[in-house]
Amino acid sequence: MSSKRSLVRRTAALVAAGAAALVLAACGTEQGSDHSAGHSGAHTGSSTAPSASAPASALAPQDGHNAADAAFAKGMIPHHRQAVEMADLAATRAESGDVKKLAEDIRKAQDPEIRTLSGWLASWGEQVPAEGAMDHSAHGASGAGGMMDAQEMDRLKGASGKAFDTAFMELMIKHHEGAVAMAKTEQAEGAFPGAKTMAEAIVSSQSAEIAQMNKLLGKG
Repeated sequence: MSSKRSLVRRTAALVAAGAAALVLAACGTEQGSDHSAGHSGAHTGSSTAPSASAPASALAPQDGHNAADAAFAKGMIPHHRQAVEMADLAATRAESGDVKKLAEDIRKAQDPEIRTLSGWLASWGEQVPAEGAMDHSAHGASGAGGMMDAQEMDRLKGASGKAFDTAFMELMIKHHEGAVAMAKTEQAEGAFPGAKTMAEAIVSSQSAEIAQMNKLLGKG
């Protein structure tokens, strides 16, 4: 009997020891799982970090432009510069308050666009037209696109009062019509989203200004 009791006690001890070992193993496995999960999370975070900057680079101006975008920018910069030059004359030569306000609106809209267009060209590795340069690659031969020639600019500079108002609006209507045509070409043929958005704004705003000037001239 004593030997049986001894056997039972040894068996119970072995069972208890085995259970304890299982508990310890389970704890170790759980800790290891937590540890590896922590590392996995850390690696996941570091691996996704570069992708966070991907959208910004995808929107960079040098990406996704084509020859039509470059031609639009090169043609519109001197075109805008001349419009700003014409608008600057109105401050001291115009008689009509409406003409002065219109000229100021033109200057405020086109000055920032010149800077934007110049920035795009620089980022694309394209040459920005020099001051005084006329680039007609976007709208054909010299004198097209509504650009004023030297005689027309001299006529405007020599006018004042009502004569200036009339000359300014007649010449600016032609100038705007050229810009609208250039912008529509960009909408149809360009690829760069920013340039196409600007082209849409030019078509909308300058078409409205053409209608306003025609009305002031009694033609609308």
